[in-house]
Amino acid sequence: MGFFDKIKAGLTKTVKAMQYSLSETFSFTEIDDDFYDELEEMLILADLGVDTATKATEMLREKVKKNFLTEPEEVKAALRDVLCEMLDVGDTALNMEKKPAVILVIGVNGVGKTTTIGKLANQLHKDGKKVLLCAADTFRAAAADQLEIWAGRAGVEIIRQDEGADPAAVVFDAISAARARKSDVVICDTAGRLHNKQNLMNELGKISKIIARELPEASKEVLLVLDATTGQNGLIQAKQFKEIAGVTGMVLTKLDGTAKGGIVIAVANTLQIPVKYIGVGEQMDDLMPFEGRPFVEALI
Repeated sequence: MGFFDKIKAGLTKTVKAMQYSLSETFSFTEIDDDFYDELEEMLILADLGVDTATKATEMLREKVKKNFLTEPEEVKAALRDVLCEMLDVGDTALNMEKKPAVILVIGVNGVGKTTTIGKLANQLHKDGKKVLLCAADTFRAAAADQLEIWAGRAGVEIIRQDEGADPAAVVFDAISAARARKSDVVICDTAGRLHNKQNLMNELGKISKIIARELPEASKEVLLVLDATTGQNGLIQAKQFKEIAGVTGMVLTKLDGTAKGGIVIAVANTLQIPVKYIGVGEQMDDLMPFEGRPFVEALI
């Protein structure tokens, strides 16, 4: 299955939810305020959120006026262009130029963080990268055990300590091991206790200092994992994590389980941080590098 087909299959619930509204909205005889009102409502229902839906509608209005568009297919194509522009907020590729690269994976518990790390490790391993996992979520029972299972599935190595160990110490050990083993990338799991923001900030701050001190020249990514099924609540989480963690990219999981896939556009546009991966299923290869145009084509 190709990239476009896989995305389309993963967005089945969202596309089905939007299909009727799209056909109704784009059956206009003239492009008037009623058309834009209906379109804005449809985008809000797809979970773009009020601000993003309003912005998209206004951008489309300008394009229609500037290019003298009158036909439904022309306007629909212009809407796709608008949504692609809103997704174009930075490089969607991982920065792994300088080795060993470090990918810090953050997010609240239950969003699919450990699964995402396992799938990402598998992809990078298949691409010929030497991957080392770091079990720095030492507060959640069995977190390291889960990560170790994923390391086995992906065929990569893991550094872990006992439950309750200092997360920064585990990261230090992982960096030392990565140097000794000439690893290409270290992927670090972290605790997701957003309800205690100060502790989480302190913990991530300590980890970041260790990485900056030990690998000052290395490529670094901070990936925030969000559960797409939580919709606008995920956007609230993302705003909080952006404040405390210097997020460089996002991963949206469980897109196949929601009828509100527009949250991808809302998150990217609101935070101005690129979506780098999306999860569209349970299989090992169902975590996909994100591309804006195929995503929008599948959505609309």
